[in-house]
Amino acid sequence: MLPALFRLLSRLPLRWVHALGAALGWLTYLLSPTYRHTLRANLAQAGLDKPRLRRSAIAHAGRQGIEAAWLWQRPASDIARCVQEAEPGRLAALLGDPLPLLLLTPHLGSFEASAQYYATQPLARARPMTVLFRPPRKAALRRLIGERARPGLLPAPASLVGVRMLMRALKRGQTAGILPDQVPSQGEGAWANFFGRPAYTMTLPLRLAAASGARIVFALCERLPAGRGYRLRLVPFDEPLSGDIVADAQRLNLALEELIRQCPAQYLWGYNRYKAPGGVEAPAAASERTQ
Repeated sequence: MLPALFRLLSRLPLRWVHALGAALGWLTYLLSPTYRHTLRANLAQAGLDKPRLRRSAIAHAGRQGIEAAWLWQRPASDIARCVQEAEPGRLAALLGDPLPLLLLTPHLGSFEASAQYYATQPLARARPMTVLFRPPRKAALRRLIGERARPGLLPAPASLVGVRMLMRALKRGQTAGILPDQVPSQGEGAWANFFGRPAYTMTLPLRLAAASGARIVFALCERLPAGRGYRLRLVPFDEPLSGDIVADAQRLNLALEELIRQCPAQYLWGYNRYKAPGGVEAPAAASERTQ
């Protein structure tokens, strides 16, 4: 049933998909007290829990939830037409540079649109982007994830195998893509403040960049009004890495905060960013035990 639903959504105009997504966002918000509490608490933590912004964030979260169906199954020509670059030619210039490229696509705007648009670039086949993802548990969803791949876009599982794939890609001078604000597993992160509260922060991008000399660039595809497509912004992370993993993770989070404040309605505030993964002790618990 799920594959059929994805195929149906992919045949609709993007504006219809985004309208349905907005309705789904509101339905989720109204029916799930846990989700509603998380979204409002995260907005309040960032000092952004204003009614108008909250309403927009609810709708955008729903759009993000279903737009992948459209993006994964539409022809590359459709993807190329619906994404406009804020700085035309900027992505092509990055791909033409021999330096390996690490694209960070946070839960801001449409990270799927960023990846799919990358695959439309003429140089993408020679310089594919290896994208880290968590394989779903359900077989139907795993098959759908397979439809995400295109020439120029290679999925890599969020495991040691996938990390090695990313490193090999960067060592070959290619591109790797990561969601930097995903909560990592035990041993794969460090506690660093995110909007003033400790969040277990992924350190993989920092370790990959240090080992490969890759250039780090944030990629953000903002949704345009009325389903008119997306605007791609590429923002370099030029902070020099100190080698102190906690300090560098904090710099990364501060850069991400600045991006979010420029487009706060399109951040995924309902994501439980402050959870402690299994086996990881929260900083407050550790400090209480030592007192």
